[in-house]
Amino acid sequence: MSEALIRDFYTAFSRLDAEAMCACYTDDVVFSDPAFGTLRGDDARDMWRLLASRAQQFSLTFDQIRSDERAGAAHWVATYLFSQTGRTVVNDIQARFVFRDGKICEHHDQFDFWRWSRQALGTPGLLLGWTPMLRSKVNQQALKGLRSFQAGRAGAAL
Repeated sequence: MSEALIRDFYTAFSRLDAEAMCACYTDDVVFSDPAFGTLRGDDARDMWRLLASRAQQFSLTFDQIRSDERAGAAHWVATYLFSQTGRTVVNDIQARFVFRDGKICEHHDQFDFWRWSRQALGTPGLLLGWTPMLRSKVNQQALKGLRSFQAGRAGAAL
């Protein structure tokens, strides 16, 4: 059951179907990764909606799915065009999950931030990607983009 849930999540992601991805999460889901930090509930779901709506030259593979009734893990690789720089990124990610009531209640992605920053940002990422300062700046930019996306969705709903 839980392996199927992980497979459903990444299959939806490969189609950029954010709503199907979000349906795999509990209402109070906790998500974390090096770029966005920790997001909860609607913020986590809106992050996937944002990423799916802006994806360019996107592809995704996933494997190494393992789980029991309570927790699981998977490996996935996303290839995409980083819109801020126009650079191609191949991000290799390890994911951990916690399940509750047949859904994902925690989702933690881990990747090599310095490797990601070298690809996404070029020379600045090469020189500063290992520093907490650059990670903080990327996190602030990611959250700013998320808030802008959410404001646009709220405005469109009026």
